[in-house]
Amino acid sequence: MKKTVLITGATSGIGLGCARKFAENGDRLILTGRNEKRLKAIKEELSAKGTEVLTLAFDVREREAARQAVENLPAEWQQIDVLINNAGLALGLEPEYEGDPDEWETMIDTNIKGLLTMTRLIVPGMVARNYGHIINIGSVAGDAAYAGGNVYCATKAAVKALSDGLRIDVANTAVRVTNLKPGLVETNFSNIRFHGDEGRAANVYKGIQPLTGEDIADVALYAANAPAHVQIAEVLILATHQASGSVIVRK
Repeated sequence: MKKTVLITGATSGIGLGCARKFAENGDRLILTGRNEKRLKAIKEELSAKGTEVLTLAFDVREREAARQAVENLPAEWQQIDVLINNAGLALGLEPEYEGDPDEWETMIDTNIKGLLTMTRLIVPGMVARNYGHIINIGSVAGDAAYAGGNVYCATKAAVKALSDGLRIDVANTAVRVTNLKPGLVETNFSNIRFHGDEGRAANVYKGIQPLTGEDIADVALYAANAPAHVQIAEVLILATHQASGSVIVRK
């Protein structure tokens, strides 16, 4: 059955990987992100292959902008079957006592509050229809802190707790909740974390074959298309030579 899938942070990395995978599956897509130009280019790419795509340019940190975007969806797009809460980022790798409070705020507002905003806007409709699926993109960083990860790890621990809590809240319905926890994924994640320092970002993936956004999208697609009585609650996805958030064997 063709689904309507809303993906936040869809302009790159895991979000873009999910957009392409769900498009290949024949689903309709609502893609959100801050970069309107990138959204337009992705829409053109996927539309050329026959996918129905609607784009919404807003920042999930801006609650009112998110509300207006969702509440003003055209009637034929208002029934969202799958919400992929992907928008998120890490900034800096300093010790907690040397961290930048502005960067903390950006991570908390995006990774936690942005996820909550989208959940609050979309999940009531799923509950009313007794059908839907929320896929939150967490992280191995939510299982245990690593050096310099402090606040980022805390936000991803929150994603796990929020996913678990939501799953409890909707257990009396047919709505499903999945928390995907990627390890080392090569996207622009590290480039953003290190403020555009490409050399430092490249070192993160040196000596190991990391995961790709498409690898995580494969798991998201499987979870979304599991039989109705099957709920893929949580999946930890690591590169072969990664054992945890802090144990990586480089060759």
